[in-house]
Amino acid sequence: MTTPPTLPRTRQQLILAVLLLSSLLIWLDNSILTTTFETLADPVRGLGASPAQLQWATGSYTLVFATLMFGAGALGDRFGHRTVLAIGMVVFGGSSLWAAYATDAGQLIAGRAAMGLGSALIMPAAMAVLMWTFTGPARATAIGISSASAGVGIAAGPLLSGLLLDRFWWGSVFLINLPVVVLALIGITMLVPNFRSPTRRPLDPAGLLLSVSGLASLAYGLIRAGQVASWTPVGVWVPIAAGVALLATFVLVELRTRQPSFDPRLLARRMFGGGNAALGMLLFAMTSASFYGAFYLQGARGFSPLQAGLAFSPAAFGSIVGAPLGVRLSRRWSLRSVTASALATAGLAMGSLMFFGLDTPLFWNEIMYLVQGLSIGMVIGPVTAALMSTLPLERAGAGSAVTNTVRQTGSLLGIAVGGTIMSIVYRRAIEPALKDTPGPLREQARISAEQARHAAAAAHEPALAHAADNAFIHAMHVSAAWTMLIALTGAVLLVIALRPDRKPVEPVPDDVLEPAAR
Repeated sequence: MTTPPTLPRTRQQLILAVLLLSSLLIWLDNSILTTTFETLADPVRGLGASPAQLQWATGSYTLVFATLMFGAGALGDRFGHRTVLAIGMVVFGGSSLWAAYATDAGQLIAGRAAMGLGSALIMPAAMAVLMWTFTGPARATAIGISSASAGVGIAAGPLLSGLLLDRFWWGSVFLINLPVVVLALIGITMLVPNFRSPTRRPLDPAGLLLSVSGLASLAYGLIRAGQVASWTPVGVWVPIAAGVALLATFVLVELRTRQPSFDPRLLARRMFGGGNAALGMLLFAMTSASFYGAFYLQGARGFSPLQAGLAFSPAAFGSIVGAPLGVRLSRRWSLRSVTASALATAGLAMGSLMFFGLDTPLFWNEIMYLVQGLSIGMVIGPVTAALMSTLPLERAGAGSAVTNTVRQTGSLLGIAVGGTIMSIVYRRAIEPALKDTPGPLREQARISAEQARHAAAAAHEPALAHAADNAFIHAMHVSAAWTMLIALTGAVLLVIALRPDRKPVEPVPDDVLEPAAR
């Protein structure tokens, strides 16, 4: 096993601060669009984006992020992880500027895809640097702190977005990245050694092509399913089937490769594979819930972006408190009981939206988000630390690539499937109210509740706006039910993945959290 060089403790802490800044930036941008959706859908204040375009504005980022990440890990092994980390920061900053000044939804989607490229370069390099910087129990602690930034970033994104939209135009949610990028680049240059693995993994162009095309085709088919009245073979089923076939081929190709960039064999390990599947389902549920949650607060309830962001703020607080709390409770009881219970609680909190309506006091939203954030924080940090600690240092880059790819794939499918279910249920619910509505107005109202409200205001038809609100609430209730089921399924997977071995095992080092599952 390769022994990393020993760095002074102060320098280790400064490097961790730089890595946290990089990671937090990425996860913020995973969710910062949440509070911006309503503005972007507005043809006056935003870009007049349709639901499908909003899904792709998020989906293009996660698609590129998920599929190029494992290739970026191989680049780090070859050219040095600090080099790749710095290049990723530059790409992320430049594409943030592009997205901020997009003049239509197509440019925004392209800019977000470029941001996904930057994130794909940053994430595996940051995890590899962390693994090389820390050893022993300090490594497990550093991994847990770094992983907790995911929950904090996802929860804090809507709040930051609301604060910016209350004072500036929608592009400001991307411009805020630039000073953070500059600060991170200074820290990377001055503090981070250019670690590189002694075993250089080859680049995998075939795997990259298959994974990108497979996930893109699958996401296209799923999003398209929510935008058409009937599911035609060419429009919906062929892209979905092609996506599944391409992804299956990708797995087969990686299994036959001696040194794959994405190693499916790691997922065959009960703890690593099952734990990652549970985290993927958690991200799936979180992304879907945030998609309709933002439209609920700003569209159906009429709150401003700042008010909606403040309503989300308890989730950020809960994530901050939940991450260290989850680690401490896992040491006292067991990783299995603590994290599985927390994930089940998060699922129930998401499902509670089935009981929310147009007049529900905001207090209950804040309680729900606090419980959700606290529970998610208790899951992501401890589970990720346990999964990564089961791998030798030489497999840290590959393991990080697999873990983050599974998470981002969960996010991509969450936004694709979640948005599609919302669109289908909304369209069916609004249809009875559109029988006597003129043709152009009827077609606009079918697109989304946001479009229906704009059309109703222009045509002075308050009854149409009320019908759109009721149809949206019904669609949200249906979505909350299946989102809860996805999260609860993830909790069941954690119970299975973290069950104790029946046969005697050798003592495990202190930096591994898995003994807590015994």
